[in-house]
Amino acid sequence: MNDTQGQAPADLAEISFEDALRELEGIVASLERGDVSLDDAITAFERGTALKAHCQARLEEARMKVEQIRLPADGNAPAESTPFSVDG
Repeated sequence: MNDTQGQAPADLAEISFEDALRELEGIVASLERGDVSLDDAITAFERGTALKAHCQARLEEARMKVEQIRLPADGNAPAESTPFSVDG
């Protein structure tokens, strides 16, 4: 496991989305390999759950910002909201 996996959940506020995702991917890979003890696996799973929640929250914040940018100049939301899409 890398050194950031030992951080307390309070430290998540300081981690960028990209770093959190990278750490989460590392945890998943380690758990998939099965090269950790049961206690370490449980600790890693707890950390992974917190990282997942952090990433989801950051993505939701980004989605809300994009929707705010897409509002018409008068600030009134269209009658039907159009979800953000990477395709256009």
